[in-house]
Amino acid sequence: MALAGGGAVAIWHDIAPEGRDEFYAWHGREHMPERIAIPGFVRGRRFVAIEGTPEFFNLYETASTAVVTGDAYLARLNAPTPWTVATVRHFRGVARSLCEVAASVGDGMGGLCATLRYDVGAADAAAHRAAMAAALRGLAQAPGVAAAHLLVADEAASAVETAEKRVRAEGNLIPRWIAIVEGWGDAPAFVQACRTFAASAAFAGATVAPELAVYRLQNQRER
Repeated sequence: MALAGGGAVAIWHDIAPEGRDEFYAWHGREHMPERIAIPGFVRGRRFVAIEGTPEFFNLYETASTAVVTGDAYLARLNAPTPWTVATVRHFRGVARSLCEVAASVGDGMGGLCATLRYDVGAADAAAHRAAMAAALRGLAQAPGVAAAHLLVADEAASAVETAEKRVRAEGNLIPRWIAIVEGWGDAPAFVQACRTFAASAAFAGATVAPELAVYRLQNQRER
């Protein structure tokens, strides 16, 4: 299944042990409902790692890229709730990208999800975008693969300082290019398929090799 719109927020992070229980409660009871209530946010999913790091991957799908750079989302980021302030202090190694959905294809959503974070030089960006879109269309037909997507970060928008960002203890990495593969089969076979894809010619032009992590779904909320 293709992603729900033209924009996305992709967030990776670890959590300090002392904040773990509170994180689960906050994310399910307050944070996900709050985000999906923002106009233009369509679906949110949280995944936990079965291979690779960081431990958590959160994907929010939006109707368009205008939503992730818009006033409603920015206002929410600049007015974090007391529970948000208390919880995000425990975040570690945060990476966050506000993205354009450059390609998205598939027949469903998967309970497994692989992220491949990498970089491409500006001169090769257009050609790589087309080549990766074609590679993902082919990958989406492979056994056990439900869907495949390409996200490209808006670096300037992702770097905007907000009240919520200032509360976090550490981490402001902005992954620029992100391939996402969703799986609906057995985890070992999916992990191996994603390792093979990470080593394939699809990433031949990358200036930073893909960093692979594989996750399973923990929480999902839709508008």
